[in-house]
Amino acid sequence: MIPQPKNINPSSSASTSSSSRLRTVRAKSSSLSFISSKYESLDYDTCENQLLVDEENTRGYPYIIQTDVARWFIFFLIGFISAGIGVFLDIAISQIADFKYGVLKHYMDVCVQEKCFYLTYMLWLSFVIFPVLVASILVVYVEPAASGSGVPAVIAYLNGVKMPHVVEFKVLVVRVFSTIATVVAALAGGKEGPMIHSGAIVGGCLATFHLPGCDCTDSVFHYFREDHEKRDFVAGGSAAGVAAAFGAPVGGVLLSLEEGTSFWSLSLIWKIFLSSMVATFTLNLSLSAYEGHPGQLTHPGLLFFGKLNDSITNYELFELPIFIGMGAIGGLLGSVFVAINMRLAVFRMKFIKNKWCKLLEALFVAFLTATSGIVSMYALDYCHPVTETSPKYAVKMFCKDKEFNELSSFWFQRAEDTLRSLFHDPKGSYTSVPLFVFFLLYYTMSIATTGLSVSAGVFVPSLLAGASWGRLIGIGIEYFFPHSEWAEPAKYAVIGAAAHLGGICRISISLTVMMIEATGNITFGLPLMLTLITTKWIGDLFTEGIYEMQIYLQGVPLLPSAPPPLSANIKATDLMSSPAVVFPSKVRVGRIIDTLENVPHNGFPIVDTSFTSTQGVLKSVGRLRGLILRSQLIVLLKNKSFNEPPPANSEDLRKKLRMFRDAYAKNQTLELRNGWIENVKITEAEYEKVLDLKPYMNPSPYTVKYDASLPRIFRLFRGLGLRHVVVLNDINEVVGLVTRKDLARYRTWRHAGTMGLKELRVRV
Repeated sequence: MIPQPKNINPSSSASTSSSSRLRTVRAKSSSLSFISSKYESLDYDTCENQLLVDEENTRGYPYIIQTDVARWFIFFLIGFISAGIGVFLDIAISQIADFKYGVLKHYMDVCVQEKCFYLTYMLWLSFVIFPVLVASILVVYVEPAASGSGVPAVIAYLNGVKMPHVVEFKVLVVRVFSTIATVVAALAGGKEGPMIHSGAIVGGCLATFHLPGCDCTDSVFHYFREDHEKRDFVAGGSAAGVAAAFGAPVGGVLLSLEEGTSFWSLSLIWKIFLSSMVATFTLNLSLSAYEGHPGQLTHPGLLFFGKLNDSITNYELFELPIFIGMGAIGGLLGSVFVAINMRLAVFRMKFIKNKWCKLLEALFVAFLTATSGIVSMYALDYCHPVTETSPKYAVKMFCKDKEFNELSSFWFQRAEDTLRSLFHDPKGSYTSVPLFVFFLLYYTMSIATTGLSVSAGVFVPSLLAGASWGRLIGIGIEYFFPHSEWAEPAKYAVIGAAAHLGGICRISISLTVMMIEATGNITFGLPLMLTLITTKWIGDLFTEGIYEMQIYLQGVPLLPSAPPPLSANIKATDLMSSPAVVFPSKVRVGRIIDTLENVPHNGFPIVDTSFTSTQGVLKSVGRLRGLILRSQLIVLLKNKSFNEPPPANSEDLRKKLRMFRDAYAKNQTLELRNGWIENVKITEAEYEKVLDLKPYMNPSPYTVKYDASLPRIFRLFRGLGLRHVVVLNDINEVVGLVTRKDLARYRTWRHAGTMGLKELRVRV
C-alpha cells in the first residue's frame, strides 16, 4: 500500500499562521504521492580534499590544459558515435521495413483478387507480432532498463538523481535492437526518444571507459572518473541524440538544458553544441552517401521533415488566433493522453508484474495494432488515383486500376514517411473520413504503447497524431475558403504536430527550434511559438507532462526548475534530518562498519565532538570539520586504508586518488554486507584499528544556518547540483543535514487553474 501524502501543518515550528499554500490535498490511490528512498543523488559537487588539491598543485597548468583538450575530444567522440548508432538504426529499419511492406503489398494485391484475404491478415499479424516478441523479450528478460523511451531516466539523471543502470553499455545494446524491432513492427512508437537515451549512454560509458589489463592511471582520461564529469558527458550525449534524431543541433542543446541539465556553465554549452554539430554532420554525411549522394549533405536527421516551401509556411495575421486555438486543442489532447496513460501505468504497476504478463501485454497491443490497420482498410473503401507522390507500397484493395486505398497510405509505410507526406502533399491528397479514423486509431494505440515493455519513444507517434488532426482542421478551413491561397492544409498539419507533441511532452522553446531546424524554415517560428506556449499553459492546467508523470510514478526525487511558491516560512529545521550521524576525524573501523550497515545515509559530517551545545530544541553533535561520503568510506575499507600513516608526499596522495577513481570506473555499486565488501573481509582484529579521515574528507562542504528558508536551500541544490547541505547553529556546530529527498518532499500541485503545496511521504 502506497502511503498517503502528509498535509503540511500550518502551525509547525517554522510557521505561526495559516496560508493559502497549505490547502489540504487528498491523495488518490495512484503512486504519484510518494518519493522512493532507493534513489540516491549524484555527487556533482567536487570533493576538494587533500588528494585533489595536491594533484592540481603538483601537475600544474599543463595538466589542466591536457584535461581540457581531452574533454573536448570526448565530446567529439560522443557526437560521432551517437551518429553512428543513428545511421545503423535508420538503415536497419529501412531495409527490414521495405522488405515487410513489399511482401505485404504483393500478397494483398494477389489475395484481394483470389479471395484469400485471411492469409494476408495472418501474414500481417506475423510481421507485427514476431518483431514485438523479440523487442519485448529483450526488454523484459535481458534488460528492463531499456523499456520505454529512456528520456525520463535521462532527465532524472541530469537533474542529479543516480538512476540505476541508466548509462550502462548493456542497456545501449538492448535498446538499439529492441527499438529496431518495435519500429519495424509499426507499433505507435518511434526511435527518436531511444536515440536520446542511446546518446546519453555513450557519454556515460566514455566517462568511465576502462580497458581490462590496461594501466591508465597516468592518463588524463583517468581524471573524468567522477559524477561531475560523467554527468556533463551524459548531457552532451543526450543533446547529440536529439541532434541526430531531428537534424537539430541547436534544438538538441536547448532540450538538454530545458528538460534535463539543471546546473550548467557556458563552457559546457559549447561542448554540448560541439557534440550536437558533430552528430548532425556525421549522420547527414553517412546517410547521404548511403542514399547515393556521397559528399553531399542531403539528409540532416533521422526525422527530417523536408524543407517546407513558401506556399505552406506563408501565413496571414488573422491566422494567429487559429494557431492559438490549435495550441489549446493540443494541450487538451495532451492532457487526456497523460491522464489515461497515468491510469494505465498505475494498472500495470499493480497487476502486470510478472514477466510473462508484460510479454503477453506487448503481444496483445501488437495484435490490436495490426488488426485495427487491416480492418480500417477493409471497411473504408476510399480511393485515390496513383500519382508520382503516392506511397510506394500503397495497395489497391477494392479500388479501380491506377487507384489505391487511402488508408493504406497510412499503414503501409514508416511513420516518419507518413508524417512527411502530411506535411508536403498538396491539397486534395486526403479525405476527411479516413484521416479522422486513422487519427482515432493511432491516438489510441499510442496511449497503449507508451509504457509498454518495449523500447519506443513518443515523439513520432505524437507528431503523426497531431499532423492528422491538424490536416483535418486544414481541410475544414479549405472547405469554407476554397479559393484562398492561405488555406493550406499542410500548414495546419505542421502546427497540429507541434501542438500535439507539446501537449504531451510540455516542451516549448526547444521544440520550436527543433521544428524550425527540421522543416528548414525560420519564418514559421512565430506561429510555432504561440501554439506551443498556449499548449503548455492549457496542458499544465490539468496534468503534468508525460515525462514528469513517468518520473513521479517511479518516486524519483526530482527537483523542479523553481522552488515551491509561498514556502519561505518553511525553514531548515523543518527539512533536516536530526540528529545528524557524524564521525570524528579519526574513527574506529568497527564504528564505521556498524554505522554503514545500520544507517542508510550517504553523507556523514566530520565533527570535533569536544564542542557541543544546546540552543532551544536544537542539540548539536559537534563543531563541523568536513564531510565524507558513504562511497568513500567503503573504498577505504575495501582497500584497508587504516592504521597507516597519512599520505606524506604527492606520490602517496596520488595513489590514494587513483584508488577512488579505479573503484568508480570498475564498480560503482560497492556495498558493505556483514563485514564483506565484494570478496574482501574485514576481520574482527581490524575492527579495532583506526582510520584517519582528514585526507579524504571535503573540508568545506556547503552549509546553511538553521533558520534558512526552503527556497534558499532549494536554489543551492538546484544551482550547484548538491547532494547534502549541513545545517549549523549560530556557533558553527552541526544540528542536522538536508538532502535532495528532504526538498523533493514538498511538491506544488496544479489542477484546473488552482494550485497548492503538499508534503509527500518517503517510501522505503
